Amino acid sequence: MAVSFLGHELSDLCLGKPALRSLPVSATVADAVSALKRSGKSYVSVWTCEHSSKKKTTGFAGDDDDDCRCIGKVCMVDVLCFLCREENLKSPSKALESPVSDVLPKVPGLVKHLEPNSSLLEAIDCILEGAQNLVLPIQSHTNTKSRKKVLNKPNSFRSTHHNGREFCWLTQEDVIRFLLNSIGVFSPIPTFTIESLNIIDMDTMAVHYHEPASTALASISRALTEQTSVAVIDEDNRLIGEISPITLACCDESVAAAITTLSAGDLMAYIDCGGPPEDLVQLVKMMLEEKNLGAMLELMEEFSVSSLSSSSSSGSSDEECGWSSKHGGSGRYSLARTSEAIVCYPRSSLVAVMIQALTHRRNYIWVVEDDYSLVGIVTFAGMLKVFRSITGPRRKPE
Repeated sequence: MAVSFLGHELSDLCLGKPALRSLPVSATVADAVSALKRSGKSYVSVWTCEHSSKKKTTGFAGDDDDDCRCIGKVCMVDVLCFLCREENLKSPSKALESPVSDVLPKVPGLVKHLEPNSSLLEAIDCILEGAQNLVLPIQSHTNTKSRKKVLNKPNSFRSTHHNGREFCWLTQEDVIRFLLNSIGVFSPIPTFTIESLNIIDMDTMAVHYHEPASTALASISRALTEQTSVAVIDEDNRLIGEISPITLACCDESVAAAITTLSAGDLMAYIDCGGPPEDLVQLVKMMLEEKNLGAMLELMEEFSVSSLSSSSSSGSSDEECGWSSKHGGSGRYSLARTSEAIVCYPRSSLVAVMIQALTHRRNYIWVVEDDYSLVGIVTFAGMLKVFRSITGPRRKPE
């Protein structure tokens, strides 16, 4: 029964999924930042399109859109890591005018196009091969004329109407949620402990509480690619908190200044729910002056002024980040913005950890001992390996 369940078509998982919003590959980093803020979403997809008038739309991803592909996605974490590069610190405004392709992760296979009749098993294989998102075409009843008007706007942030069609994407979370809804099919495996299933990954990324946050930049970038996080630990390897890409994705570009100047512990407080404490804001400004990073200071102050001016009129929120202008210092407030680490224990059951991760909208859960010493991490990808093992060896990557 479990094997047949994994034969479900992906169209079953696409029901109710919203159409992707996209940017052309010709857009700038500033365009991406603007798109993220206007949409209230954590990510924006980036597309390259070379339409051919001789092709005929058939409704499947492999036909007329071979030359119209999603080549990646950009979130604020990509922008922050880009701005924190040594060559961009002294001129962040110039860096924001760089092509958006400069901030796209240089890891192949993060985005994979599939067709609606592809199976759940195929999707799981793609994820285990490294795909973050699976792009699928969806039915659209949007008026064609109105679509063309949007497409004619240069560098516009728009729905992904490609050759008259829209697309959505499926995430690891979508797949795990779908599996959980029919978890009884896989009994008794979901009741086994994560330790007995050997899915605790001990190759974790961590930074000590008092270390400079900038030393964790490479780990933050890797965590974004692997959809995990960076643990913040004390001298006894106890988990204090985390620097999570999920949290950073709900911040603004001025947080690059905090990453550049603060310790890991102070950065957790700076990006935590409610906005940065005023004493840390002043500390960042003082340290920017000491480092002779006046341009970064100007960007930070310019954003603060912009946030204050918009706080009286902005009240929108987003299902992913919950952005709004509740805090004048950062212009945003989010229930998703918390540096508190979500933990489980080696004896926790697989189904319990699945529920915990989905409840907190995390792709991972930290594993600790009773004294909070860090053991490792359990990810959605690790969970999917368990369900995939039921059907035997995986297919060879293309």
